[in-house]
Amino acid sequence: MNAQNPISSFLSSQDKVIIFLGLALVSLVGWLYLIYMAWAMENMHLVDMWMPPRSGMRAWTAWDFFMLFIMWFTMMIAMMTPTAVPMVMMFAAVNRQKKLKGQPYAKTFTFLIGYLTAWGLFSLLASTIQWPLHERGLLNPMMNSTSYLMSGAILILAGIYQWTPMKDACLHQCRSPLGFIMAAWKDGNWGALQMGFHHGIFCCGCCWALMVILYSVGVMNMLWVILITIFVLLEKILPLPATVTRWITGSGLIVWGIYWLQLYPW
Repeated sequence: MNAQNPISSFLSSQDKVIIFLGLALVSLVGWLYLIYMAWAMENMHLVDMWMPPRSGMRAWTAWDFFMLFIMWFTMMIAMMTPTAVPMVMMFAAVNRQKKLKGQPYAKTFTFLIGYLTAWGLFSLLASTIQWPLHERGLLNPMMNSTSYLMSGAILILAGIYQWTPMKDACLHQCRSPLGFIMAAWKDGNWGALQMGFHHGIFCCGCCWALMVILYSVGVMNMLWVILITIFVLLEKILPLPATVTRWITGSGLIVWGIYWLQLYPW
């Protein structure tokens, strides 16, 4: 086994293209939905678009919560699928060798389903948190923050988390596809599903605080959705030491949060 570059050794160019295009298609569907939703929220006079209930106007329903969950889960699919490409490619490379040796193997897509299931659970939690924020008027129907205090506190929390050992441990798993695959390997489709979910949990542990920033800058602020996606991808693949990116971004978020806190009319 070529430990330095197993993907090049185990996957043909056709395999790489098929996997990459499949992941791109999954992510593209999510991005198209997000773009449509952002456009529809700005053009309510043209389309009938679901919006979170305005505080004090009517009670939340199960349908409101379901639509909020769909929004978050679609966002996570769009944002996180591209960042999973190195890990999915590594799984496919090792899985192909299992198949060639007549050993149990699984469909690569099964690994992705497990990974996205973890982000589905995160989306459920994010929706559960967002619901009372709307009811208390801390988020408006456009899903933008109405409180400098809340926004500043969230940014500071996200910045501090960038410095924690948990962030470091989870990011290490995301930056080491071969190490994760070898340590967590399980045979068969059920094993692939478990592995994908396992990796997804590490990924949630790495990125949850960055996602929570959206409560501060606007849950459907497409500019920030794109910027966070790019940052998460670069954080995983840049050859820079992870400590450097963590401390720089953590410091920046804390300073930004303090700035917003001083705008609050204490």
